[in-house]
Amino acid sequence: MNFELKALNTSVLINEKTDALVVFLTSAFKPGKDVLSTLITKVMKAGDLASKAGEALDIYRPAGLTCSRLVLVHVGDGAAKDVRKAVATAVSTAKAAKPRHMTLCFLHNPPPQVMRVAVTSFAEASYVYTTTKTKAEGRSIQSAAFMVPDELSLRSEFERAVATVKGVELAKEWGNRPANHATPTHIAQAARALAKLPHIKCEVLGPKEVAKLGMGAFQAVAQGSEEPLRFIVLHYHGAAKSLAPVVLVGKGITFDSGGISIKPAAEMDEMKFDMCGAASVLGVFRALAELQPDMNVVGLIPACENLLSGRSVKPGDVVTSMSGQTIEILNTDAEGRLVLCDALTYAERFKPRAVVDIATLTGACVVALGGVRSGFFSNDEALSATLLAAGDSSQDLCWQMPLDDDYAEGLKTSFADVANVAGRAGGAITAAKFLQRFVGKSPWAHLDIAGTAWKSGAAKGATGRPVGLLVDCLMQLGQQAKSQ
Repeated sequence: MNFELKALNTSVLINEKTDALVVFLTSAFKPGKDVLSTLITKVMKAGDLASKAGEALDIYRPAGLTCSRLVLVHVGDGAAKDVRKAVATAVSTAKAAKPRHMTLCFLHNPPPQVMRVAVTSFAEASYVYTTTKTKAEGRSIQSAAFMVPDELSLRSEFERAVATVKGVELAKEWGNRPANHATPTHIAQAARALAKLPHIKCEVLGPKEVAKLGMGAFQAVAQGSEEPLRFIVLHYHGAAKSLAPVVLVGKGITFDSGGISIKPAAEMDEMKFDMCGAASVLGVFRALAELQPDMNVVGLIPACENLLSGRSVKPGDVVTSMSGQTIEILNTDAEGRLVLCDALTYAERFKPRAVVDIATLTGACVVALGGVRSGFFSNDEALSATLLAAGDSSQDLCWQMPLDDDYAEGLKTSFADVANVAGRAGGAITAAKFLQRFVGKSPWAHLDIAGTAWKSGAAKGATGRPVGLLVDCLMQLGQQAKSQ
């Protein structure tokens, strides 16, 4: 979909030839003497549009305007959450007419964050998955123009929003694909395709290379499947090689049956979403190619299936990780931390400025935070502050969880250096404590996106989160590097 940012001009707006003209109204609306203002004033006086965020009025062929239909939508006081609701309402209202082009107008310049939320919310509301459907009707909306009084002041925010949308939609695409259409080999091909974009390079390691590296934990998860594992290394070079990179590590379990510790059959189809951490890394690199920031970023994706067969790893087996630490696998369904731990060890070779891993890791995090905020854990206060700020600015919210050493007590075992699970209590935290053992001296954060990476029920599908959060986090880290 094409996006455009245009300067608001009343005469141009009135003569805008568009399938749907959306006008956002706030409580501060003051009418002018033009045709549109007169119409809005009549609507408000008649009580046809309530002063509540998300309330809308659809007018077909409005007199004096050239648009096919006019959609008036109230955004309350114009807060980000209200604009998100208003944009969703506007798209839902206009969708039935299958518009190809929509124009969305702010009569007053919105804050930068709100501008970004408007663009990303529009893309989210109009998104349609079609890849594995034979007669699917895709997104009817081909382009969207956003009009604001002062477009120059919002240009950079608008461009970041458009880049984020491209990343989010790539993450959604791979998250939504069925597991047989998103194998580790397919994910590697998607990563190689990104290498055709500016400043991006890609390297893909197979089973032999992974074995040579000594990634015994990663190999153990993959050994029950016929599909060969892939270890994907993406590089974004936007600065001098001497500048330490930020490393993103995305969990890439393309299907998770639970292995020998098999999951219940109900909703097991949703385990195709267990690679949404990997999908988010792909999405971030798509956005980086658009934004081209002055920084270096490395993306690591350990991709494999977790299936059960005669070769599958068994509960009680002990494996040796790349770090040399031995791990007793008490539960084969706690496999994400096993592929991540070897990737975290690999990350240290880049002498990173910071490491962030992203994983649909624990049901315990879903219980704790639901689908509103992603949980995160960090060993560094500055990185924690950056993530929280990025969550707020992107409206891709997160929440910091504890990392007290006492939580690691349950990971002790008589048969290896560490066990891969520690019981149900505090499960998201004990998983993070496991990962922390494999982190070097670099600032590190672990994002548990099990509750936010996809939705179930009637709205089932990948959300593309936390691409927005990660893009903002990287942009902030890039600015911090410049100021140091």
